Amino acid sequence: MVDAPILKIRDASIFERRLKMRMPFRFGAVTVTEAAQIFLSIIVEDSQGRSATGVAAELMVPKWFDKNPALSNADNEQQLRSSVHLAVKLVLEAPCASAFGIHAALEPQQHTEAAAKGLNGLIASFGLALVDRAVLDGLCRLRDMPLPDALRANLPGIDLSTTPDLAGFDVGNFLDTITPERRLFLRHTIGYLDPLTPRQIVGPRRDDGLPECLSEEIEAYGVHYFKLKVSGRPEEDTERLKEIAAVLDRLEGYRVTLDGNEQFSDEAAVIELMDRIEKEPALARLRNSLLFVEQPINRATALSEPVTHLARRVALEIDESDDSPDAFIRARQQGYLGVSSKSCKGFYRALLNKMRVQKWNAESAGGYFMSAEGLTTQAGIAVQQDLALAAVLNLGHVERNGHHYVDGMQGASENENAAWLGAHADLYHERQKRAYLTVQKGCLSLDTVLAAKGLGVSDIAARETFHTLREREVAA
Repeated sequence: MVDAPILKIRDASIFERRLKMRMPFRFGAVTVTEAAQIFLSIIVEDSQGRSATGVAAELMVPKWFDKNPALSNADNEQQLRSSVHLAVKLVLEAPCASAFGIHAALEPQQHTEAAAKGLNGLIASFGLALVDRAVLDGLCRLRDMPLPDALRANLPGIDLSTTPDLAGFDVGNFLDTITPERRLFLRHTIGYLDPLTPRQIVGPRRDDGLPECLSEEIEAYGVHYFKLKVSGRPEEDTERLKEIAAVLDRLEGYRVTLDGNEQFSDEAAVIELMDRIEKEPALARLRNSLLFVEQPINRATALSEPVTHLARRVALEIDESDDSPDAFIRARQQGYLGVSSKSCKGFYRALLNKMRVQKWNAESAGGYFMSAEGLTTQAGIAVQQDLALAAVLNLGHVERNGHHYVDGMQGASENENAAWLGAHADLYHERQKRAYLTVQKGCLSLDTVLAAKGLGVSDIAARETFHTLREREVAA
């Protein structure tokens, strides 16, 4: 354990890059065909005057953070863009503090000012999450340390000042015993529109050498963890699940999760789906393989109504409802056992929630859990920082589908692609001079991610990305 360096934020730069989906993806109430990725670089300086640049990136996904149908996809992007700019403004004004101290001071300010602008808690969290990761990345680079080493030494200065419910928990021991997983199983997401077999592919095939349906995904990548989107219409969902099970049951073994994306009105609607699943012989293996159900009920009521009857039958997890530091506590009171880890909601929030899981399981009969979710992280900074988080939390498998819906490191220059391929050769492979995620036997290798001096990203790769972004800004 070392003293946490006191930091001052000296400068920040924000960039964007648009990308088109390789194939459309439908989740919740929206079909996404394109989006913008936002990039952030921050210069941190310690008390000795030494400085380093930290980075972060995230896709600005429409209709997840705010599902108001009156808002366009462009409106949703602007909400997220506003959150990032607000968080950057606040961090540039922040007094000197440790990396976690900066987070702790900014979090209430970010949420208060975001709310004044009509931005909900998830959107507020998005901007702060990018700032937190960029500051932590810069701190790691300042001390020439990879993330696992920095956490074991508590370089950020993590404490319980934002989580009084964890009073008495041994943060030092929790961090000191971090042993990150060097491999994570990929959990493939099956969207509403996704074809399951070649016969279901509508229109001409892309024929780009990449899988275009579930059966091809399984054959190409060897995946055996799956996340199945359900629509909130129990009868239709049951028929869709039967079609999926017909493909998955060919595997020797598999595990699935269900994601409701807030589409169910209440507990009774989810119970109806479970009743239908359990009465259907064709879904017997799928039911036995079900790990948990993620955020089935709309966030407007999810944490104000008990789900105890449903929770006796299947483990339940919050995702969209995790919009504040105490959301997991409130979810627990209603019967939820799990919470998602997503780097777009906050690195420190995930770490502190993992401490809650450990504490609550030690105090009770157990069953509390955390899962790694993050469908839309893209090749490069975003996906690697999220993988680094999942690895240090020992989450075992991670939702990962950006590689399926986006055509590799799309939008990056040839030099940028080459830099990532060279620096993270275990995680990417080259096709037509572009970096594509490497999945072998359903697994992702994190050797270079965990060895990188920073939050999962090599310095040379990060520098080339921001060089490309700056060149494009100048050209524009």
